[in-house]
Amino acid sequence: MAPEDGDAHVGGLAPWIPGSDFVSPGMTHWNLCMRCRAQLMQCDAIKWRIDRCGPFADNPVRQPERRMTADNLTVVKHPLIQHKLTILRNRETSTAQFRQVFREVAFVLGCEATRDLELGEIEIDTPLERGSFPYLNGKKLCFVSILRAGNGFLDGMLDLVPSARVGHVGIERDEETLRPRTYYFKVPDNLGARQVILLDPMLATGGTAIAAATALKEAGAGRIKFACLVAAPEGVAAFSEAHGDIPIIAAGLDRQLNEVGYILPGLGDAGDRIYGTKG
Repeated sequence: MAPEDGDAHVGGLAPWIPGSDFVSPGMTHWNLCMRCRAQLMQCDAIKWRIDRCGPFADNPVRQPERRMTADNLTVVKHPLIQHKLTILRNRETSTAQFRQVFREVAFVLGCEATRDLELGEIEIDTPLERGSFPYLNGKKLCFVSILRAGNGFLDGMLDLVPSARVGHVGIERDEETLRPRTYYFKVPDNLGARQVILLDPMLATGGTAIAAATALKEAGAGRIKFACLVAAPEGVAAFSEAHGDIPIIAAGLDRQLNEVGYILPGLGDAGDRIYGTKG
């Protein structure tokens, strides 16, 4: 994949020679095996690591580029997004502030998720003259929240696109099979004619997002994107393997999962922090 205009080498995956801080300037975009993307471990004779740009970096540096892209993953590196993400990570952030900042981040992520919407033209009269101007074509967007934490996205997304349709997917783990089970599914009609944006703050193991995306496809959705606050490499790899056709838009790509499946460094349980149900 050729670098897009404005991409610069600060971020992404880059080859790491053990004992050296050398980073090849040509490796902004990834082209790695699934195991390396999932675990950031050994791949043949080369080790790979996330470049020195995230909350887990030894020596974080300022990111001049707008976003970092890897296959179907886009990490939005806008300074305001990164600043607000730090507020969300902070354990001292109150429930009220968490909700407000989440709403603000959702608005900007919504701009990224909708940046390729199809435009036509419409003739209107300005106060000075008549002319043709850009106008969205096609059916209304559809935002689909994965309950319950995905609802935290909706206010910010609907601030951006008030006319969007909204769907909800409820998924829980089946205690017998230990696999995701859909207990609620309500979405608008004509999904096949709509751009669908699936919403969940966290992409951890990827199981819930995979099940939700599968349900949307079975309901007829053909154009789907997935938006989250933070993702783990394991979740990105699992989701990409199951749904490589669905772009992922995230505010942060974190280091790894812990032994119980929480993202590190992460921001805790997003649902509890949105609704104040713990602590």
